Amino acid sequence: MTLISDASRTLDDPTQAVALVLDHELDAESVAKLRKLATDYGKRVVLVAGELDEERLNLVIEARISSVVWRHQATPARLVKAIEATARNEGDMPGDLLHRLLAHLERQAQGTVLSTVATGRPTGRELNVLELVSHGLGTKEIAEKLSYSERTIKGILHDAMTRLHLRNRAHAVAYAIREGYL
Repeated sequence: MTLISDASRTLDDPTQAVALVLDHELDAESVAKLRKLATDYGKRVVLVAGELDEERLNLVIEARISSVVWRHQATPARLVKAIEATARNEGDMPGDLLHRLLAHLERQAQGTVLSTVATGRPTGRELNVLELVSHGLGTKEIAEKLSYSERTIKGILHDAMTRLHLRNRAHAVAYAIREGYL
């Protein structure tokens, strides 16, 4: 994470500083620093990022970052526009990112997302097991059908539910159906 600029803008509030941050690979440490800038130091942050998957998008939201500029679109004019919007306490995001954010919020409102966005998609093996669970098969029947041990089936389901933040088998099947995996 690189702090590019920390200049105060003389718009509505001349004392309000806007931090311009460039971060190619957003990780937990970077998010903690972003959150610290926003909360501890009272900065409004413009994040210049290479790309944001669903998990990182959620981290950006949790860090209270309302302005994002794609790195490949970071021209001086585009950065000035984002900084000015941020100084006015307005958000500024690329259209594709805003679309993904709205879809995420819609899924949250429907109850298909818990506190975080699911990280990745279920593996092929997990989808095979979830499909059989959706047909009402028990652990023993799934193990026999897929030629795995019951312990392996339990492990596959546990790993998927933990990684995807799902509460139980029914929630896992509902998630897979809603996301179009089944």
